[in-house]
Amino acid sequence: MPERSYVIDQMISAKAIAARVEALARDITQHFKGTDKLVVVGLLRGSFVFIADLVREIDLPVEVDFLEASSYGDAMQSSREVRILKDIRGEIAGRDVLVVEDIVDTGFTLHHVKTLLMARQPARLEICALLDKPSRREADIRATWTGFEIPDEFVVGYGIDFAQRNRNLPFIGKVRFTDGAA
Repeated sequence: MPERSYVIDQMISAKAIAARVEALARDITQHFKGTDKLVVVGLLRGSFVFIADLVREIDLPVEVDFLEASSYGDAMQSSREVRILKDIRGEIAGRDVLVVEDIVDTGFTLHHVKTLLMARQPARLEICALLDKPSRREADIRATWTGFEIPDEFVVGYGIDFAQRNRNLPFIGKVRFTDGAA
């Protein structure tokens, strides 16, 4: 299959992302104030840049863990079948947990992950998503904190990829295909 041609138009600048991450971290710090250690669970792979910046701004003791779930593969749309590819290593029973997601689209992956983690009986479980596409929501799930609400566009950058490319962009960009294929 030939590779699709595309260009990337900047939607959200690196400066705007940095400012929003600082604001989110302040809100999260205030919400979890008094916790002895916050377990921050990043959903791989798309959240790795966001979680790195976010935990550096949270003014609390944190432990970082990762969970990898997939419902996309290299496709542009969710398969609605969520697979856990890597589970967290630590115990979360009785602990405060913050799940960090790159983008909430249909909500299937995040709903599945929240159900899985809630079964492990954390004291509290909250969700922080960098991006939210509410127009695409099919599962009943909302993030506690959201960085940016975006329209139904295919985006890359700041950890988010298209077929494992463009994760290293410092901004969020809209993918515009130039090969005429939909």
